[in-house]
Amino acid sequence: MDYDQLQLYEIVEEQFNILDATYGEGTDKTPYIAKFTGQLKNQDSEKAFAAIEERIKPMNLIPLFRAEEEQQIVFLITDPQKHKETKTSTNLILFILTVFSVLFTGGIYGMDTALPQNTWQAILTILKNGWPFAVSLLAILGAHEFGHYFAGKKHGVDVSLPYFIPFPFNSFGTMGAFINMRSLPKNKKQLFDIAIAGPLSGLIVSIVVLLIGLNLSTVEPLPTNLPAGTGFQMEGNSILYLLLKYISFGKFLPEPVGKSGLALFIHWAQYFFTGNPIPWGGLDVMLHPVAWAGWAGLFVTMLNLIPVGQLDGGHILQSVFGTKTSRRVLPFIIAALVLLGFFWSTWWFWAVLALFMGRAYAEPLDQITQLDKKRKTMGIVMLVIFLLIFIPVPLTIIYG
Repeated sequence: MDYDQLQLYEIVEEQFNILDATYGEGTDKTPYIAKFTGQLKNQDSEKAFAAIEERIKPMNLIPLFRAEEEQQIVFLITDPQKHKETKTSTNLILFILTVFSVLFTGGIYGMDTALPQNTWQAILTILKNGWPFAVSLLAILGAHEFGHYFAGKKHGVDVSLPYFIPFPFNSFGTMGAFINMRSLPKNKKQLFDIAIAGPLSGLIVSIVVLLIGLNLSTVEPLPTNLPAGTGFQMEGNSILYLLLKYISFGKFLPEPVGKSGLALFIHWAQYFFTGNPIPWGGLDVMLHPVAWAGWAGLFVTMLNLIPVGQLDGGHILQSVFGTKTSRRVLPFIIAALVLLGFFWSTWWFWAVLALFMGRAYAEPLDQITQLDKKRKTMGIVMLVIFLLIFIPVPLTIIYG
């Protein structure tokens, strides 16, 4: 398609003091139709973007705003974003499979007697034991993903319905869920709003579920030793989880035997970051399935808030501090994950994941418009929340 270069120049010139103009063909060699270098006439770059976008949309073009050192650049490119209606059957099938998967996992977790030998009775027993965990965990995951979904819809970004991932052979019965963002957000404000909506929604529901679950849980003595061939699992602690247990039971759990003062402080500092020493014979909370779902919700929120690449935390860090700062921080995050991997080996997998994910960051159409003060403050609050819910050693499995 041929474009009227003079018309494009005049459209951009209404908002932009043009110092240089270059025209391309929209091919691999010159992917843009036009490139204008200069400075915006108005400080309100958001309005300038909207004005240019509205004028060139009928031509099947979209603007890109970029800042390079002291210069601002406006690219005009053909709109690559295809807004297609997609079938929701895949979402529905995955959700149904995930429901059965978490029901099974919750049923096994909540079982305190042997399964009946009769198949139908066994299925009914699993369903009866599993529904509190399943409903609680799916509410948390649903809140997280629909937080993203509705924030995206609010800003006119094309987002898919959530894809839930069934996985019956782990501690939660699922690998979580995700949405597919099929079009780019216009600016950092939209990217930030979409990124923050998920973990914030999931966190609120997780805290409510966890408090309800802790109220249903009991505090009991831990064994002093384990017979050969037996074992049990202990969930890790975050600062927030410790505080919620203190609110519920009036003590920091697990509570070791015979330690107080400085010795107790040293024990907690070591146990919090390494998962050792195991507080044999001490007191700990025996989590009700609802509480286990709440803990899992905090865990999933924490993973999503790791400030790397395409994770929610990566989008938040990039939106608040910029891509350059995000890249500078990445080696320190990877180093921290590698170090923590000596106490929980799965962190090594996340270190490798961070290495690859950290190479790519979201690129909104308008990268000149910055966050307002309110969003920057909220972004810093979310990074603090990440520290409060971070679990250095999420799970410890102890064998006799």
